[in-house]
Amino acid sequence: MTSTRPVANLPGHGCRVARLNYHPSGRFLGTACYDHSWRFWDLETSSEILHQEGHSGPVYSISFHRDGSLLATGGLDSYCRVWDLRTGRAVLFLEGHLKSVLSCDFAPDGYHLGTGSEDNSCKIWDLRQCKSIYSIPAHNNMVTFCKFAGTSNNSMLLTASYDSTAKVWSHKGWMPLKSLSGHDNKVMCVDCSWEKKYIVTASYDRTFKLWTNKSIS
Repeated sequence: MTSTRPVANLPGHGCRVARLNYHPSGRFLGTACYDHSWRFWDLETSSEILHQEGHSGPVYSISFHRDGSLLATGGLDSYCRVWDLRTGRAVLFLEGHLKSVLSCDFAPDGYHLGTGSEDNSCKIWDLRQCKSIYSIPAHNNMVTFCKFAGTSNNSMLLTASYDSTAKVWSHKGWMPLKSLSGHDNKVMCVDCSWEKKYIVTASYDRTFKLWTNKSIS
């Protein structure tokens, strides 16, 4: 990075932008907003390609399918929608959570989607069957983040929660592998290095923690 100045300004949303996510191609960006919509941007031209509504409440989370053809959004209306980026239309409406959907992520196999919710659960959806196939009673408080890590043949699911922990789950089977305890406040985010050597968590306790593979084995 040679400059600290922004190279583009992307105006359009009417209020708070909750989350953003890079498209797998690296050229595009998706943004989720409290104005009940999401937008798809071309970063090379600094222009808006799609502006879609459909949620009845703020759109809080956004995730791209690994082949770049689909996008998932989670809303404070308790629903998750899957969109076809070629047409801009919603192709799946995923109903099942009792409270806000705060996170969503596509599995590396391309057939499953995970959603984390204020109802303390994480649901696994089979996109081929268009339904939830498993509901993980993941935490004792709201699930703030869920993230798949690894490859289609060797992956795991990570969850973070207001209960001050992050957890690691097997995929498939959804069995608990490890609970990562050490934060003194809400854990808001969790991620994993591409080779699954490290997990990182960020918390309201004003710290982030780095966990090694020994921590989760």
